[in-house]
Amino acid sequence: MLVIVGLVVLLAAVVIGLTGVLANAGDAHSLTDDFSVFGYHVTGSTGSLLLYGIVIGAVGALGVAMALAGARRTARRGKQARHDLAQSQRNTEFVVHERDELAQQNETLTERQNPNPGEPHI
Repeated sequence: MLVIVGLVVLLAAVVIGLTGVLANAGDAHSLTDDFSVFGYHVTGSTGSLLLYGIVIGAVGALGVAMALAGARRTARRGKQARHDLAQSQRNTEFVVHERDELAQQNETLTERQNPNPGEPHI
């Protein structure tokens, strides 16, 4: 459901962006002032300036999405590692408990077979 809503919002953004670019194109909407970015003089119409802004915004949004996806992946890997560690600790406790029980049973059997520890068992 969230994917469908996202696609609808993306489609609406594309339609609005194209409408803004095409409505502000031509000689009637040319940039009259000296407009420069990082020393590059931008010429053309306000529609082309809007298109540049849309492209820069899309690249920025893509960068943010990639950063968030990376953070989410790192968090998921950390959560999985903590889960695996807890499972390993539970398994270790179980094995230690089993070992202790078997040692106790072995000791009990040895005592039953040889009730006098000073006498050798024949």
